[in-house]
Amino acid sequence: MKALAQLESWPVDHAAGAVVTTSGVADMFGDTARVFELASVTKLLVAQAVLVAVEEGAVDLATPAGPNGARVEHLLSHASGLAFDSDDVQAAPGEQRIYSSRGYELLADLVATETQIAAAEYLHEAVCEPLGMTSTALVGPAGHGARSNVDDLARFAADLLAPTLVSPQTAATARSVHFPGIDGFVPGYGRFRPNDWGLGPEIKGAKDKHWTAPSHSPSTFGHFGQSGTFLWVDPARGASCVVLTDRAFGPWAKPLWRDFNHGILDALDS
Repeated sequence: MKALAQLESWPVDHAAGAVVTTSGVADMFGDTARVFELASVTKLLVAQAVLVAVEEGAVDLATPAGPNGARVEHLLSHASGLAFDSDDVQAAPGEQRIYSSRGYELLADLVATETQIAAAEYLHEAVCEPLGMTSTALVGPAGHGARSNVDDLARFAADLLAPTLVSPQTAATARSVHFPGIDGFVPGYGRFRPNDWGLGPEIKGAKDKHWTAPSHSPSTFGHFGQSGTFLWVDPARGASCVVLTDRAFGPWAKPLWRDFNHGILDALDS
């Protein structure tokens, strides 16, 4: 897929990427074994581990967590009212989409308490080991502290397309909008009305001027990270894309990501 070759011209020291479809890996670019900081793409991995814990019965989406009145479901979908990086409460649960890395730290702590397994080890056992993700590890906070490579995340993306870690019902729930209609900010992209989110992944919905391409289906879900990384899944096309770089997200990324994703979709649709 020649569209991945766009990465050659990006103003980064290193970049690697993959396109995955329901038929398997369609193409790869760069050193796919190179380990990168994931930043907030970490949240996709941690959310998946929490969903495994839900299916195992260790926690439930209705388990109280975070601010008074909030539940696991609120924390996963950034609807708890918790601030970005502290325990300050900025809104009542379910009223606003306030992006909170702190919420993911609380989720990891909750699962660790209920399972008696440290968060990094639980992620390894619940997600990485079953998928053969040998280069992925949570080495810092649960909201942004994982490292991985394209080889591993291509396996993860394949599982998002055809779930094995969780049931199809749980997977469908995770990529549906929770607390629909509430507004909020996507870091680096501004306020969206509404700001749709699932149980971990952001959902494109009707968002414009976004890190996904305008031609992505509304059901597209995924996450990007401040380390210059992203992973999206477009269920309507049966395809996913992973890109990892070593340059922090900034103004350079916005036009390149949009155009790159548009090129990937054109190649998939051709």
